[in-house]
Amino acid sequence: MKLTLTTLPDIPLVQPGDDLVEILWRALEKARIRLRHGDILALASKIVSKAEGRLVHLSQVIPSEPTQELARKSEKDPRLVELILRESREVLRVRPGAIIVEHRLGFVCANAGIDHSNVAPPPDAPAHLSSEEWVLLLPENPSASAARLRKGLEQRSGAQLGVLIVDSHGRAWRIGTVGNCIGLSGLPAIVDERGWKDLFGYELRVTVVGVADELAAAASLLMGQAAEATPAVHIRGFPYPLCEGNFSDLLRPKEQDLFR
Repeated sequence: MKLTLTTLPDIPLVQPGDDLVEILWRALEKARIRLRHGDILALASKIVSKAEGRLVHLSQVIPSEPTQELARKSEKDPRLVELILRESREVLRVRPGAIIVEHRLGFVCANAGIDHSNVAPPPDAPAHLSSEEWVLLLPENPSASAARLRKGLEQRSGAQLGVLIVDSHGRAWRIGTVGNCIGLSGLPAIVDERGWKDLFGYELRVTVVGVADELAAAASLLMGQAAEATPAVHIRGFPYPLCEGNFSDLLRPKEQDLFR
């Protein structure tokens, strides 16, 4: 088997309203990659959020009264905390510098995935707004975004494709952030290997592989976290058939979550 990951070159700084299908298509042409059946594109959540206009200036946010205490405990700007609460179902843990939440999309992450890094003001932003107070929310519905992008690329290429939206998350039992899938279309989220046989004929009983997260982590190595400017990765050689997967398959039910 061979799995090949290739960054797409010269992706511009994405602005609200940009056509990501057109941007990705041009980058594929520049990389001389012709899409084939089974190919997958992994995209950093930031470019999806920016294209969808998920930028917010903190001056536009009025924190509620309950937010103040949480802001004090976390040592965060109350306006940012207000946004975190709006994007979350539940606050799970708080310490200086971090608020761990169950995001409204169902996964657990720090600060509801809201980010300051690599966030610039939109071109039409009023000049009096501080450039340091722009923040970026995660896409409203990453799987729906992935489906729209997949449809556009499939129409242009004629190939059956998968699209994966990637965000960086920490983990309860490890140091360091890792690329995670937060939305997908056209590929499985998990592969259930229960009932498969190992090398010695033993029947697997509990093995469920989070293949979408494994792909997201691999792509994240190439995307980077700083000034790499490589937010799109072409993947060829995924060792499982493409299908209509569900992101919710990756979410552990609360009754099975030993960290809650």
